[in-house]
Amino acid sequence: MRADLSPLIAATALWLNRSYPASGGAMASALCEAQARQAVTVAAWLRYPTVMDAALVDMAGPGGSARLDRLSGAKADDAPWRSWVDEVVASWAACLLTDPELAALAVAGLDGGDHTTGLPTDFRRLLAPDAHDRRAAALLRHPDLLAPVSRLHRRQLVNHLGRGQALIA
Repeated sequence: MRADLSPLIAATALWLNRSYPASGGAMASALCEAQARQAVTVAAWLRYPTVMDAALVDMAGPGGSARLDRLSGAKADDAPWRSWVDEVVASWAACLLTDPELAALAVAGLDGGDHTTGLPTDFRRLLAPDAHDRRAAALLRHPDLLAPVSRLHRRQLVNHLGRGQALIA
């Protein structure tokens, strides 16, 4: 049985893309969306590592985007998808997008989990973005712009990955 975190992943990636939009046209938007989705997927799989965890968040709901909207200055509306944004997942994804070392540790931490068993995974756009990826996601990967969001739960992510104080800056 697979855990379905797709509504949470889609909503949280959409929030990141709307809050830190792509620079350029349609191709840049697609590249930025791919990077956000990969970061959010890794963060969600780490945050909800088992089928049971995913089922529980599916029943209870992730909490919504209200606090994130205030922190980022994003224009909030009453769109239903906003209720599926997960603050911790968004924060962890922001950390992964702005810290390559942490992103590599996070992807390595997925091995053998419920979400990756028997599935090929490719997080190249997250782990090794090329020049096009970087230009498209200049806002999405900017450490200063994402700092208010990434600071929210960075310590929890670092502890989750077993690195303790080594990566907390």
